[in-house]
Amino acid sequence: MNTDPIADYLTRLRNAIKANHRIVEIPASKIKKEITRVLHEKGYIQSYRFDDSSVQGTIKIALKYNPSTKQSAIVNLERVSKPGLRKYSHFENLPRVLNGLGIAILSTSKGVVTEKEAKSLNVGGEVLCYVY
Repeated sequence: MNTDPIADYLTRLRNAIKANHRIVEIPASKIKKEITRVLHEKGYIQSYRFDDSSVQGTIKIALKYNPSTKQSAIVNLERVSKPGLRKYSHFENLPRVLNGLGIAILSTSKGVVTEKEAKSLNVGGEVLCYVY
């Protein structure tokens, strides 16, 4: 039994990157689909596909690597808000990741967005993870 599906999602991505896999398959949920969409929009992953053939469905993610150095576009994934200790942030106090070089992914009333989008929408929310 998995108590934190988002941490499991990030760990599967982290492990696939360390093993230099091109594609990783992850069990789907609505929040994972939205996090995947944000990662694709910001250029951290190459592409993704939702497969709803089974009951739960899966997400297939094609990871993005630099062709010359073979280094992943994602250097680090860090879970911030956990089931035991939720982290919320007001739109005036949104976190900056690596002084603006990375992104913080938030779950807000307007959906799953980055900290920059949340600031422009004037909404705060739960800080899910940092990506850089």
